[in-house]
Amino acid sequence: MTENLKYKRILLKLSGEALAGKKEFGIDPEILEFFAREIKKIHELGVQIGIVIGGGNIYRGLNANAQGIDRVTGDQMGMLATMINSLALQNACENAGMFTRLMSAIKMEEIAEPYIRRRAIRHLEKGRIVIFGAGTGHPYFSTDTAASLRAVEIEADVIVKGTKVDGVYDSDPKLNPDASFIQEISYLEVLKKNLRVMDLTAISLCRENELPIVVFNINKEDNLVKLVAGENIGTAVSNKAELEN
Repeated sequence: MTENLKYKRILLKLSGEALAGKKEFGIDPEILEFFAREIKKIHELGVQIGIVIGGGNIYRGLNANAQGIDRVTGDQMGMLATMINSLALQNACENAGMFTRLMSAIKMEEIAEPYIRRRAIRHLEKGRIVIFGAGTGHPYFSTDTAASLRAVEIEADVIVKGTKVDGVYDSDPKLNPDASFIQEISYLEVLKKNLRVMDLTAISLCRENELPIVVFNINKEDNLVKLVAGENIGTAVSNKAELEN
């Protein structure tokens, strides 16, 4: 069935804030169930799925200094927040009838497997959804960078970044009603224009490894299915536009 799909192995990046739904923080059970349903649709098509989730709905390491917490400790707290979100999504996916594995970049064997690249790829080949928790396992690296790193390591076809907007705009569409939607853009333009697609390290890693990124609205039903099927959903970031110039 995957022969008709554009992407057969993906890395889905979700922000922690996405799990909060309409709440300011925490986890919205309805959003969690919705994400699990959307993931199941592409899982049933045979897509191999890796997932990285942020922890911003629980704790933001970048805000640690304002609270009197040093950056390293704050980032470690953020890693634990990603594990809470990962466990919640794992539970939702399993309740929806999917087999999953949670792998952690820091040791916590009682609740997650240690991240081992070959084992992760084997899980994907067996049709298990693999959730990568705890970021890269190191401070000073965001979950965007963790998503890029894991995607490169598992040889994903694409990173699909689920957001609350339809893709990338030339300015914040929430603040500027005249913001223009960008359907396709190069890594270099993202870096030059400082667009908030992913952080600089993540974009640079994708550019170096020619790993495409698609930024899309995950809150719209069936968007994920349409995306893996090759429809023009969201904004595509690649080196294509760069090579054409």
